[in-house]
Amino acid sequence: MSQDIEQLTALNRDYIDSVQNSDVKRFDQILAQDFYCSNPDKTLIDRAAFLKQTAVPVTIRNLRAEDVKIRILGDFAIIHAATRYTTADGQEGRGRYTDCWAKQNGKWLAVSAHVSR
Repeated sequence: MSQDIEQLTALNRDYIDSVQNSDVKRFDQILAQDFYCSNPDKTLIDRAAFLKQTAVPVTIRNLRAEDVKIRILGDFAIIHAATRYTTADGQEGRGRYTDCWAKQNGKWLAVSAHVSR
């Protein structure tokens, strides 16, 4: 299980970095084909729409995850965390997210995300 924790910790870091840097290529590697995301505006988008959304540079900076909790349930994992970031006008912002991961063919892939601010 410690190897899974290490992999999911690295994938969580990649996910946050990919949001901050609009890294569509990395997301293409770590998202399952049937991935869905619930956005803060209450929209539910599929993988293609998420990749398109990710391609647009974000206006926040210094995005970081805190209070990360990784729960592994066999070949399924849930990551709960808080976020902090700096808004375009210099204010501190906060949010939370829950990402669900499934181990498919020996590889962890994100299958679902829920983001709130």
